[in-house]
Amino acid sequence: MTLEIKTSNLEPIRQTYAYIERRFGNKPATRYQEVSFDIQGAANFHYRPLWKADKTLNDQTHTALQMQDWYAFKDPRQFYYGTYVQHRARLQDSAESNYSFFEKRHLVENLSAEVEQKIITFLLPFRYVEQTANLHMMSGSAYGYGTVITQACIFAAMDRLGMAQYLSRIGLLIDGNTGESLQQAKESWMNDECWQPLRKLCEQSLTEQDWFKLYVLQNLLIDSLMQELVYGELDQWLVEHGARDVAMLTEFMKDCLSDLRKWSDPVLKIAATESEENKALIQGWINTLLPQVTAAFRAWAHTALGHASVDNGLALIAERSKKAGLTLELESVA
Repeated sequence: MTLEIKTSNLEPIRQTYAYIERRFGNKPATRYQEVSFDIQGAANFHYRPLWKADKTLNDQTHTALQMQDWYAFKDPRQFYYGTYVQHRARLQDSAESNYSFFEKRHLVENLSAEVEQKIITFLLPFRYVEQTANLHMMSGSAYGYGTVITQACIFAAMDRLGMAQYLSRIGLLIDGNTGESLQQAKESWMNDECWQPLRKLCEQSLTEQDWFKLYVLQNLLIDSLMQELVYGELDQWLVEHGARDVAMLTEFMKDCLSDLRKWSDPVLKIAATESEENKALIQGWINTLLPQVTAAFRAWAHTALGHASVDNGLALIAERSKKAGLTLELESVA
């Protein structure tokens, strides 16, 4: 007696949804494509937003940038809610392990009074900068056009909120959860001369209505200088002064900034190469904003690092700008 097992292949009637088929053809789609492309409402709105009566809901004119297809801003990481949460959960698990190790081993006791004061005065106030970054990215999510860019912006906004919270936790580790260090950091942010240009930059930026201009300001200019000066040169100063363990507490910020560049650099390149008008627009924004940003970070670096050089940050901005087909006029910020 023999047993013969036969198999049958069932061909699906449709490979994917109609709106995805119109864009990508009749073939199996990825989950990222299905939940990201062509799903934002674009017609048949019943009312205009009362807070901007001259606009429609999901209006493309919230920025001066123009795109033939706003869904060109594909996220190379292919993050949608599920993949984003899974990826950041792994980062958070690592960060929580680092913070737990730092606290359990009482590593704060290895920090000198000078180092603790340096962290409180020149690192912790960056939680306000991160809160501003959160609002910058929220603007992109609220007023951007096309789900591929708006969902990535809200993910970036949550990253910035997380970075602000971890900076706050560094302060709580230093003062034993009394909150005293955070109060001192607030006083520095509000009153210390070295912070006022950066504080002014943050506060004025929150009045900007063009969401893509804020995108350029945050992701290209501010983040590059933070990556090189705060999580580069200040981190090196801490290492040289016996605070190598603090690097465990800022690793989450470094990882997030590196990951955000994987998304923000391609978006900037796509926008700049779309048209000569876009390229000129973004170039003009950079030329206008860069002197303000460098002046703000110079004031901080002069006191925090003992020098006013922001050359490393400018070099990173120049490198990233070149990849996007843009140029950096260093003479204007010298």
